[in-house]
Amino acid sequence: MKLLFKSLYRKRRKNESFTKYLMWLIHLWLGLLSGIIVLIMCLTGCLYAFKNQIIDLINRDKVYISSVHKQAKSPDSIQLELSEQNKQLTSLLIPDEKGRSYVIGYRENGLDKSAYYNQYTGRILGQADTSANRFFEVVLDIHRNLMMGNAGRQIVGAGVLVFCILLLSGLILWLPKKLKFLKQGLTVMLKAKFQRMNYDLHNTLGFYTFLMLFFMAVTGLYVTYPWMKNAIIVSLGGTSIDHISEDKGEDDAFGGLFEDMLQKQDEKKDLKNTAIASIDNILQSADQYLPYTAVTSIELPNKENPRFVVTKTNRHNFLGMMLPNEVTFDKTGVFKTKELFSDKPLNKQFTSLAKPLHTGEIMGLPSIILYFIVSLIGCSLPVTGFLIWWHRFKKLK
Repeated sequence: MKLLFKSLYRKRRKNESFTKYLMWLIHLWLGLLSGIIVLIMCLTGCLYAFKNQIIDLINRDKVYISSVHKQAKSPDSIQLELSEQNKQLTSLLIPDEKGRSYVIGYRENGLDKSAYYNQYTGRILGQADTSANRFFEVVLDIHRNLMMGNAGRQIVGAGVLVFCILLLSGLILWLPKKLKFLKQGLTVMLKAKFQRMNYDLHNTLGFYTFLMLFFMAVTGLYVTYPWMKNAIIVSLGGTSIDHISEDKGEDDAFGGLFEDMLQKQDEKKDLKNTAIASIDNILQSADQYLPYTAVTSIELPNKENPRFVVTKTNRHNFLGMMLPNEVTFDKTGVFKTKELFSDKPLNKQFTSLAKPLHTGEIMGLPSIILYFIVSLIGCSLPVTGFLIWWHRFKKLK
């Protein structure tokens, strides 16, 4: 036991600043305490990263279709064919790739269903195979709360908070005393002895992934802790959720929502017996307000919302991020609202993208691969860090 305590402490070295000495102690103690949590978080993050791609792979016979020398059916034609089968179309997801099938939502015998649809042959390909969903549900549950409910959620939150401190303390420890030592901190000596190589892997890879891992950790804390959500929203120009009800300015969110609700109620009454507009015309009108090719989804009017809602994912930006823009039309096709992602205040932009920013889905497959690699390196940090301490512990014997 004496050796164990001795391995957790050392005297301050000559010419070592008190800050670096303190950071060394914090990094060691907190690293050993939270290492297993960090490892689990990063490992489950790696497993969850390719969820959508794996589900597409499992359903490849439904997702990927042949489009050779064929014209896709119009949404109106799809709606008509479904109605002849006693199916009421409720939504439609139109991909931007010709070789991918549509995803239709429809109501049949009082039940809401969704299925893949071949837009060239007019055939319903079937519902998605959900066999992989249970696996990803378990992975997500472990990632969020270790499958321990609220208690696990707090443990995970504390572990991620400690991870943020470890990243910051690690960066301070990495900073070289002199510029001539910079190269040493940026390279891994693969031909060196195992202990040296292990130290370089921990030190150098930790530096290269610092920003990404810190960003992932903070966005994770945003979901876990209200105080972190408040801090981020306020720092981005928003109003604290603790005081939002006290904000009675012109941009009162609740006032806007109430007014919108009243307008929709009026539309339900006034247009109750009015013929519904053509889906083709709605999509053509949407293209006038959002003039670019993209993945497009349309929700048809229903009991809860009497409007057509068209959402197009805009990737025409510097980083190719998937940013949602939305337009709505009433039952007759009259334009109602247009909500551009670029027009939202910064805090609302972050709120709407918090999940894809955390998971890496924000830029599609390239960012998912990047997040996977970074998370994999994150998995290695507790392991290489433990091995550094274990070597120190054995030397004291």
